[in-house]
Amino acid sequence: MIAIQTDDVDIGALISAAKKQGTGALVIFDGVVRDDDISGMELEAYQDIATQELEKIARDATRQFNLLHVDIVHRIGRLVVGENILIIIVGAGHRKEAYEGSRFIIENIKKGVPIWKKELRRNGDRWVQGEHQHGSGKSL
Repeated sequence: MIAIQTDDVDIGALISAAKKQGTGALVIFDGVVRDDDISGMELEAYQDIATQELEKIARDATRQFNLLHVDIVHRIGRLVVGENILIIIVGAGHRKEAYEGSRFIIENIKKGVPIWKKELRRNGDRWVQGEHQHGSGKSL
């Protein structure tokens, strides 16, 4: 499953679906809104392009690390502290490939998928894109 959506996801169902013949390792990444002097987040995406980029990252990871299964679900909309933002589930024959594939996916999502996060801060909101933080205003 590759998706950008407002609804949360049933992680248990995704894990069950990822357990298929030949899978010896699953790596699950669950990115959540952390209480880092914020009350929540608003996430926006250029959905068509972002979905295409996620699909490309999944294909590249599958090919490079011999993955058997990849799920990437990124949430958008208004989220509060503790809610899921990003779920990545990677299945491979062995743990090394699963870990490396998962890391490849998260790093590439952070580098260039057009998804923007606005941290709702007690002392003023701030837009964040990938690994880069920005002051006021949205930066593409």
